[in-house]
Amino acid sequence: MTTPAPHRPARRPHLYRAASDLPYFSADGESYLAQTTLRELRKSRPLRVLSEEDFAHWQTYGYVVVREAVPAEAARRLLDFAWDFQGLDPERPDTWYEDRPFRSELDRQLHVYGFVEAYHHQLLWDSRQSQRVYDAFVDVWDCEELWVTQDRLNLNPPNVKNRDRALIEPTDRGFDIELHWDIDTTLGVPPQRVQGIIALNETRPESGGFQCCPELFRRFEEWKPGQPADRDPLRPAVDRAEYPVVRPDLRPGDLLIWNGLLAHGVARNTSEDQVRAVQYLSMMPALEEHERLRRSRVDSWRHLRTPRWNRTLVGDPVRHESERYPTAVLNELGGRLLGLTSWKDRDGHGSKDGEPSCAASA
Repeated sequence: MTTPAPHRPARRPHLYRAASDLPYFSADGESYLAQTTLRELRKSRPLRVLSEEDFAHWQTYGYVVVREAVPAEAARRLLDFAWDFQGLDPERPDTWYEDRPFRSELDRQLHVYGFVEAYHHQLLWDSRQSQRVYDAFVDVWDCEELWVTQDRLNLNPPNVKNRDRALIEPTDRGFDIELHWDIDTTLGVPPQRVQGIIALNETRPESGGFQCCPELFRRFEEWKPGQPADRDPLRPAVDRAEYPVVRPDLRPGDLLIWNGLLAHGVARNTSEDQVRAVQYLSMMPALEEHERLRRSRVDSWRHLRTPRWNRTLVGDPVRHESERYPTAVLNELGGRLLGLTSWKDRDGHGSKDGEPSCAASA
């Protein structure tokens, strides 16, 4: 008779201390533990971009809109790039639904949702290393030492034909594109997480786009105790008359930042011929001591590799971006936001990799 192996408890992930004055800790550079939640944070630095009213709205309702965080013309150039990258003609809706092979069920779902698998083009980096965008995230984290996400675009045409959401099998629990949380809301100490988008065109009611439940965020601690113990940690079951779902008005270049505890989603595009287009962009405290993560970020930028931080980043199925254009050039701020240059190196001349922070070497 074989003696069963003793049960070993699951290993807790190692927490890294962010390179910031405020104590932020994370295992992955996405979700953070902190002494104070972001909604209760007392500012130690003066606001740079947000007004006092903006900051109060952020802490009360879980989101804030920064008008024209990047120039409207820059947003329109990114929209043109999104069309071109996918080989779609904005004047010919028939091109938006051309058949193509899918590598997996996930690949097909990403097509339905309108994700554009480009992560490193210069235009994307121009938004990421914009001073006004950076300053807005400094305001919400009360922290200057940040890293920026290497994320993608979204170009969502009307949800019909091979982009019909009915093609995606519904689930009873977990992630729901219509309304979900980004963190496990059943945890006693939920992690802190921040996400954001830059609008590339104007929001219209019929074209869908970002929607959220700010009243649930405001009253979350009041709502939570009355919920069943086995409730879905990612999908809220709420009366929408009591907790209305709203769609913030966005114009080209506007930045919307939201708290991971804000229930949110993407409304379907029910228009005849309009698209919803955004750049996904967020910033979090820099985990400089997580050397493996830092090197992965730098290598991804330098060689235009598909980032590894999210399993839904799959790369373009037709022609990968590494075959299309060169490595983006970073300014001094961009080098720090990537992790190429340490925030401790305040003169900005060197980098952890031994090359200038603005280099665009492949």
